[in-house]
Amino acid sequence: MILSMDEIVNAICLHMAERKGVQPNDVTVELSWEEDTGYSAEVHVQGRSQYLVEANMIETILRYLHSEYNIRAYREQVRLDLDEEITAIVQTD
Repeated sequence: MILSMDEIVNAICLHMAERKGVQPNDVTVELSWEEDTGYSAEVHVQGRSQYLVEANMIETILRYLHSEYNIRAYREQVRLDLDEEITAIVQTD
């Protein structure tokens, strides 16, 4: 299974909205990849900025897989990938 960049952003928005007690529409996310630091997400909620590292992003993806697809996956089953855009590859077998 492959999650698109939009689904990764949705996963982060839903997770952060729940944690901060706001609506998902109140959360903005910008994904990035840099050679030195790897994958990250810059999250803006109520005028504040927060960075998520790859491990945090994978945690939000795992929660999203469970809530939206009823798939229980483990951290080892999720790998972020960069081609035209950032995607999440999930081993579901």
